[in-house]
Amino acid sequence: MRIALTRLRTAISFFSPMVADLQRTRIRNELKWLHTHLGAVRDLDVAIERLKEVNKRAKATPDYQALKARRADSHRRLARALRSIRYRRLVESACGWIESGPWSMSGGSHAAGQRAVPIAEYSAAKLAQWLAKLLRKSRRLLKMDAEERHRLRLLNKKLSYSIETFEDLFSHKRFSRLEAGLKHLRRAQRALGELNDDTRGHALAAALPRDGAAASFRFLSPKREKRLLQTAVEAYRKLAASTEGRGKG
Repeated sequence: MRIALTRLRTAISFFSPMVADLQRTRIRNELKWLHTHLGAVRDLDVAIERLKEVNKRAKATPDYQALKARRADSHRRLARALRSIRYRRLVESACGWIESGPWSMSGGSHAAGQRAVPIAEYSAAKLAQWLAKLLRKSRRLLKMDAEERHRLRLLNKKLSYSIETFEDLFSHKRFSRLEAGLKHLRRAQRALGELNDDTRGHALAAALPRDGAAASFRFLSPKREKRLLQTAVEAYRKLAASTEGRGKG
């Protein structure tokens, strides 16, 4: 559900010039509300599994029990959200907006012109724009803090999902370059994802009540961080090399 929601939000962002109307902001805010609930559960699931990796006796520690209690509470909040009127209204309004929102009927030559652009032409330009932005930002990866890496990871994910979605629009020769880049995007995504999960897990653990005691484990060691960063840097280097000449053919 969380992945599907992320893909939907990516599609809205990808086609932002075409789907701009007064309802879009409200829909996006409500989708973000739902994504926050799903993300909270996912972060705790990952933190608990990571704790078991770094501490073979994790199940016997107070930290493990506290994280499990927080996860159970997060599950309850998510269940309440999915049973709520707010959620039902979100599904109804989002479906209606996608099918026949004001964006699809807006008048004027500019709006009509945007909707008339061939999807392959628009998508190729948009993918090239996002790719250029990602490669430009990735050059600073080793100097980024955790929040900057998180934003880079989100852009990486948006580009990956979009390439997967629109692969049928392009000729085999043209898509082969995108597909080659997709392999490197996924590798960078895994490395950045692990870094983000470790950062989130550490923050969750640090927030646990310990009566002044220090954390009994470390999610992210300097050695692990260096290895993951090097993996992402190398993936972006290969991505840049694999997509050279992408505007041709």
